[in-house]
Amino acid sequence: MSIWFGNPTIEELTQYRVNTVIEVLDIEFSEIGDDYLELTMPVTQKTLQNAGILHGGVSVVLAETACSVGATMTVDRDKQYVVGQEINANHIRPGIPGDIITARATPVSRGRRSQVWDIRLHNQNDKLVCISRCTMAVLDHAD
Repeated sequence: MSIWFGNPTIEELTQYRVNTVIEVLDIEFSEIGDDYLELTMPVTQKTLQNAGILHGGVSVVLAETACSVGATMTVDRDKQYVVGQEINANHIRPGIPGDIITARATPVSRGRRSQVWDIRLHNQNDKLVCISRCTMAVLDHAD
């Protein structure tokens, strides 16, 4: 059974890219499963740190984007919205130029007022790059 409110499409999610860091980092929405959201991002010169590998902060941007958009798609957006409360990340192996990083966000808990998501980042060889956990607050538009 799907966790999504309504039936979000990749085309609908793409609107979140326009004039944001998502667009700057070339993050794309790639798959919506019944209980997960996947995004991809290429490792390019603009995503590197000075050692020539994927910047850890960029991995966190990818993870939080997956979580934030995923959580947003589980609530009635006419009545509620979500905001990030906490995120952490464990960097397992480096992303290198030319890699395509896929982030898969899956909810661990979806409560009335908060959600916790697990986000796993893998490279194109299915090697784990980063594990992240993100907590989102669910707020009413009147809050």
